[in-house]
Amino acid sequence: MSTSYYAPQGGHPPQTQLTADRAVFTDAFALIPKGVMRDIVTSQLPFWQGTRAWVLARPLSGFAETFSQYIMEVQPGGGSDKPEPEAEAEAVLFVVEGELTLTLDGVRHVMAPGGYAFIPPGAEWRARNDSQAPVRFHWIRKAYEFVDGLEVPEAFVTNEQAIVPSEMPGTEGRWSTTRFVDPTDVRHDMHVTIVNFLPGGVIPFDETHVMEHGLYVLEGKAVYHLNQQWIEVEAGDFMWLRAFCPQACYAGGPGPFRYLLYKDVNRHAKLKLFR
Repeated sequence: MSTSYYAPQGGHPPQTQLTADRAVFTDAFALIPKGVMRDIVTSQLPFWQGTRAWVLARPLSGFAETFSQYIMEVQPGGGSDKPEPEAEAEAVLFVVEGELTLTLDGVRHVMAPGGYAFIPPGAEWRARNDSQAPVRFHWIRKAYEFVDGLEVPEAFVTNEQAIVPSEMPGTEGRWSTTRFVDPTDVRHDMHVTIVNFLPGGVIPFDETHVMEHGLYVLEGKAVYHLNQQWIEVEAGDFMWLRAFCPQACYAGGPGPFRYLLYKDVNRHAKLKLFR
């Protein structure tokens, strides 16, 4: 499987660049194209040194409400010994460029591109850049939904290269999913996977479902059908889809089209919105 992952570099466009871009924000979805991820929209985070973050998604009333997603850029010598401020938060880290040293429950892991870590709520972890070049990685956060009688899933660290993608039935391998957890394991209340399409592969119907999505395009390009609008996307773009937003896509080639996908799963719908 390919290890080509797009990572933003920041910078600032020249005054001669055209102002209009592909960015879209509707009541059903948002598209944040890669050209928007400039220096001016980064944030600093408490207790992180030598680090800046592009905040791609956060819980927003009336839109997507279950998760946040950052692209973290950590300079050599930077990182955090106190990364997560909320005790109930779970996380997935996915490295797209450079080398991240993750210490998780006392065990040190050196994560290369394609590296994936699941961090359950309450875990002790630190993230440092001990290399000589910047490291860039996705950090997806969700408030874990505890269920009486279910144990919290254990932490783990792996790499995409260690996992064989699961082909979608009837697609002859044109559409597959790289799954990092067993989809039948109901201890997990979110899935972060990689979805893979060969050129010409499609989602041949408008998916319309309760799960919210964050989709970061790692590689390639495609045309997405979102709530009756066709939009072109390419490596480095981010799509943010609220629940029940109709969605389908066509992978245009010439190479594979791949994206990092978040969705919330495996929990009852809350019947009391305000407690």
